[in-house]
Amino acid sequence: MDKQEFFDGKVFDAWHWFGAHIKDQSVIFRVFAPNAAKITLTGAFNDWKEDELMQDGRSGFWEVSMPNAHAGQFYKYRVYTRGGAIVEHCDPYGFAMELRPGCCSVITDPDEYQFTDADWISARTAALDAPLNIYELHLGSWRRNPANENGWYRYDEIADLLIPYLHENGFTHVEFLPLSEHPFDGSWGYQNTGFFAPTSRYGTPTQLKMLIDRLHHAGIGAIMDFVPVHFAVDSYGLALFDGTPLYEYPHPDVGESEWGSCNFIHSRREVRCFLQSAANFWLEEFHFDGLRMDAVSRLIYWHGDPARGVNGDTLDFLKNMNAGLKARHPSALLIAEDSTAFPDVTRPVSEGGLGFDYKWDLGWMHDTLTYMQTPPDERADRRGQLLFSMAYFPNEHYLLPLSHDEVVHGKAAIVQKMWGADLTDKYAQARAFYLYMFAHPGKKLNFMGNELGLRVEWSENAEPDWTYADGPFHAFFCALGKVYCAHSALHADYASNSFRWLPTDEDAPCVFAWERCSANEHLVAVCNFSDKPYVFSSPNANADILLHTDWERFGGQSKENQKSFIENGDNFSLILAKFNAVLLDFGENEVAQ
Repeated sequence: MDKQEFFDGKVFDAWHWFGAHIKDQSVIFRVFAPNAAKITLTGAFNDWKEDELMQDGRSGFWEVSMPNAHAGQFYKYRVYTRGGAIVEHCDPYGFAMELRPGCCSVITDPDEYQFTDADWISARTAALDAPLNIYELHLGSWRRNPANENGWYRYDEIADLLIPYLHENGFTHVEFLPLSEHPFDGSWGYQNTGFFAPTSRYGTPTQLKMLIDRLHHAGIGAIMDFVPVHFAVDSYGLALFDGTPLYEYPHPDVGESEWGSCNFIHSRREVRCFLQSAANFWLEEFHFDGLRMDAVSRLIYWHGDPARGVNGDTLDFLKNMNAGLKARHPSALLIAEDSTAFPDVTRPVSEGGLGFDYKWDLGWMHDTLTYMQTPPDERADRRGQLLFSMAYFPNEHYLLPLSHDEVVHGKAAIVQKMWGADLTDKYAQARAFYLYMFAHPGKKLNFMGNELGLRVEWSENAEPDWTYADGPFHAFFCALGKVYCAHSALHADYASNSFRWLPTDEDAPCVFAWERCSANEHLVAVCNFSDKPYVFSSPNANADILLHTDWERFGGQSKENQKSFIENGDNFSLILAKFNAVLLDFGENEVAQ
């Protein structure tokens, strides 16, 4: 590693230098701590005694070689501060950690596993004109393992359960909540202590690589949540690492996040190298197909508040990191969780943008769920909530998310959010809502359990109620996912002619119809969100029904084999019952208005 480039903030592979590296019959340990008075290494290889690291001049680079160390052994650094304190820390660049509440780093052999997914990596794309249907998953609670005292499956064990399930539901990618090491289960991985260490809850780095390799061989992409904004406050982590605020802001008014964690100080070039190297690490070493960047609004504005203005240092860091990642991994997905209206989030950095491939459309999520919670007799005045998303959709490459944040902390499961006097109405509206989502332009993301039609919100301490998997709502969701993947018109999202609204009767303000088009396909979605039936008419006579939310096998009242269109002069008309939706295939025929 070029040390000057490290100080200039240009390094993207700092883990090749820092951390614990096996070399011949010894292990070399390197750490950066410019303000420490002394650093010692203690571990299983020296009977937990102390061996002193030597500093390269006054550069802040400390190093020691241990001839008796080997893979699998635990270790820590003891940092002697200039103020006289002695604090034990895990390795900031450590590649594995012991299971919480332990906090030692673990020596690992990065060459222990060799990937066999070269064909997948060479063929993958950013999916701008391909289906992208993401299953967001908390690995510790998706399935509970009765043979493990904590209820966890290993990374490699979960593959046998996960892969066929993703295929069954029509998911193209799985997005894991952060897998980097974290001390508190209830943080779901969003407050990290090991930015280069897969959490030991679910096994070893090798076992995680095995999972990703198997996903790729099954034709499924793997995305991981990455947290570049803040880190855990635990004393053995990054906080006050060398006795001073090395990774964090020195002032608590900007140094503490709203989640009770420490904010990274992105103006420091060494911190930039740490974070952009960590992001690159997961893409390069573990072959993840993308990163979903958490809390991007905090990288744009001070504390995520537009009223406080743009934070130029963090914005500069973000642009340089994304540009560097795309240069190294052009087909990897960079996805922004960003709730702001800051422009050009998904425009390349070279063209003045932030360099993401996709941005979560949190406005769509909020407006649509609010609309669905509104009683039908009040929806006429809220029609704009469903129309508004297409007014700004061309500005970015949007992804439509129904994430973990929407089904926890008293917010209720998706089905329970639906207005309804009874479960029949709730499920009917949930099916229509999901057809609206999958026919709407934009890529898709759903948190685990959404596909089952659960009525209880998520808890990280229990797996979803899998008895729902045999229910009619899950049958609908599986069919919807497969229809989405099979029809190019539904994922040609960003072509200028891929979408247009169709007229509906003025006296039916709760009915929405639109056309989705690709080169040789014209589909029409019609959603009736009112509590009254609606008749949709078209002069095109050759439409087929791809999916109807009212089919009996989905929990509705209609038979699939009954005649769906009723001849009415030159037109064919379809009657939609209350709270129902339909997806129609007109083939190569453009729908007349």
